[in-house]
Amino acid sequence: MIAIDPVCKMEVNTESAQWKLEYNGETYYFCAPGCKASFEKDPEKYLSGEGGHDHHGHDHHH
Repeated sequence: MIAIDPVCKMEVNTESAQWKLEYNGETYYFCAPGCKASFEKDPEKYLSGEGGHDHHGHDHHH
């Protein structure tokens, strides 16, 4: 199944996702640990849709 990374909006395969988090009874999947950390820090920002506008690509090396 494909899930959308709530932070960077990339598609993540839930079968092979290494980073995931349960929040409010939902499971969210992330393409990179940095995305998970950002979400954990301020989940409401991403879930409300406010977060996506100033996100110009990101670095997978962190």
